[in-house]
Amino acid sequence: MTAPTSGLRSLSLRDRYRSDQEDVVTNFYAPAFSVATSYSRAVGYFTSTSLALLARGIDSFAKRGGTIRLIASPHLNEDDILDIDRGYNVREVFERATIRELDVEQPEMVLDGLGLLGRLIAEGRLDIKLAFVEREGRIGIYHEKIGIFRDAAGDLVGFTGSSNETYGGLVANFESVEVYQGWVAGDGARALRLESDFQALWSNQTPYLSVEPFPDVARDRLIELGSGRPGASLPGRDDALVSPPAVTTGPAELAIPERLTVRDYQREAVESWLGGRGRGILKMATGTGKTKTAMIAATQLANVLRQREEPLVVLILTPLQHLVDQWITEVESFGIRPVAVYESSQKWLPVVEDQLNEARLGQRPVVAMVATNASFAGDRFQSVLSRISQPLLVIADEAHNLGSSSYRSALPLNATYRLALSATPERWFDDEGTDALIDYFGPIVYELGIGQAIEMRALCRYVYVPRLVELNDYETQLYVDLTSQIAKRLAAGDRLEDADPNSAIDFLLRQRAGILGHAEGKLAQLRSDLAARRNLWFQLVYCAEGQRPTEPGDPPGPNQLRDVTGMVGNQLSLSAHPYISETLRADRKVLLRRFGSGDDLRVLVAMRCLDEGVDIPDARVGYLLASSSNPRQFIQRRGRLLRRADGKERAEILDYLAVPPSSTPVNFDVERALLKRELERANEFGKLSENYETTLEVLRPLKERYQLMDM
Repeated sequence: MTAPTSGLRSLSLRDRYRSDQEDVVTNFYAPAFSVATSYSRAVGYFTSTSLALLARGIDSFAKRGGTIRLIASPHLNEDDILDIDRGYNVREVFERATIRELDVEQPEMVLDGLGLLGRLIAEGRLDIKLAFVEREGRIGIYHEKIGIFRDAAGDLVGFTGSSNETYGGLVANFESVEVYQGWVAGDGARALRLESDFQALWSNQTPYLSVEPFPDVARDRLIELGSGRPGASLPGRDDALVSPPAVTTGPAELAIPERLTVRDYQREAVESWLGGRGRGILKMATGTGKTKTAMIAATQLANVLRQREEPLVVLILTPLQHLVDQWITEVESFGIRPVAVYESSQKWLPVVEDQLNEARLGQRPVVAMVATNASFAGDRFQSVLSRISQPLLVIADEAHNLGSSSYRSALPLNATYRLALSATPERWFDDEGTDALIDYFGPIVYELGIGQAIEMRALCRYVYVPRLVELNDYETQLYVDLTSQIAKRLAAGDRLEDADPNSAIDFLLRQRAGILGHAEGKLAQLRSDLAARRNLWFQLVYCAEGQRPTEPGDPPGPNQLRDVTGMVGNQLSLSAHPYISETLRADRKVLLRRFGSGDDLRVLVAMRCLDEGVDIPDARVGYLLASSSNPRQFIQRRGRLLRRADGKERAEILDYLAVPPSSTPVNFDVERALLKRELERANEFGKLSENYETTLEVLRPLKERYQLMDM
């Protein structure tokens, strides 16, 4: 095919291709010039035949001085589509897909054709974009075929349809192509409509379609291929009528990645779990590689079952959606693509059912699923679980979350193997929930404390800097009133250790913690500390939740997260961004990538969302504004900062402790009991730091005032 040229209106399109007439300018759209194919999908589902025809045709046009625009449908597999559904960056997915196809071993003729395209791209005579359908939460292939030819004289030809130049298409299919000549009455309007459609496509203005630039890395790969084949040409004939060879691949199996070095403590943990007949809890400090340890255990178990010709169904449970994404990446490194189970069951249920059926038939050795706790406990997934008869391994990440009554009742009793992961499996003030976890998963079979992890260099060393901040007059009065009410509840028989989340004393304790967490003096001290470290990267600020407490009837006080973000960005002129529960998953990935680059985002300002599971090993400085006596929270936050990373020797933790002025009239016994819980956190942080003596000196006046020197 070629474009019509002035003075050739009596010639057919084929005749015009064979003629060697005037220069042309070509707008060419072929998302699936040949639809069913196995070659060169990065530039549009082309067989070697259609690639040869396309490359020859493009070369013919370009030699006459013309330029070509091509919109191709990328070859997106199931994994790519799932990633787009989960909010991954579309351009990154396209880049991965195109490179994957270009890396496939190709016949020499196909490589010659790709090289020709690369040379044309390098010379600026060919431009490519990629398109896909995005509608109602579903991703699809754009399968329309249209083409526009226009020459320098303004003559126009448009076509729609495809000859489907594949082996199956040429032998068995019935295909058609309609061609409209712009100068023929009745055809002109159709040709102009196709041209208008193409222009809308190229400018990404077609409803339900997304059109993206061709990835730079794939473009560079084609150009490199072209430069390495300067004299390559394409033959006039091809082997389209020869049946393509069958491609067979074995089912995926779990395998330990070659680049992974299994540490001694991980090997010991796995052996302990296997020695417990595949049940137990790994109590390992945050940052020591619980995820990898669990996958090593799953791989070893799968190897044993494979020898018995039995499949393994792996179910990984996580409390949050972004942890599902992290687990998927980890599982993929072990050779298996897991199914993400969250949001609409229409996305994951058919895939799960198909894979479980394949496992029942002996066609799939491993089925892996990663689910949020909420989706796992839902009726749809519970129905699936109840019908699994193959060996089932349940891996619970941050397993303490499953101790609640709603989740522990959903844990599958048909799970032969059970593995719980947590730095703090004991539930805070919930002995019943803790006992339920141990009853289901088994006892703690391996424990690695943070001190031991630092000693063996699984975690980095750290410096702990407590900052004592006095409450102002307004905050002190609120604090005194609340302490008085707490004293009355204790006198009535309530106990701090048994505070029910819905009890009156728990409400008072949370109000008191709010005053301490939002103390106004913390902001001034934080500003001073940040200014002294303004040239450092990888800094985290943990803010208190909600707004500063006020007197009953008064409007709520300021929001600390908003105040801190404004102070860091506007007053100190440091690049900063909030990271909160409302931050979209796709945006979280971008923020963490920017933060980890070390040349873009200096400070992340968080509120709870950087506690459980988030992998940010580059973080080096942490400012803890929020007060919490819950050991799980401060252990998680410390763990975020102690993960090892290249160039990271130690971390620094600044902990802001708000206290009433020494002259404040409060119930001494009550205040002493409450303050003791605050100091337990400071002691826990300080005793494993490199500057414990300094910490003791800072805290000594407070301990002396409340007779807590024995701590």
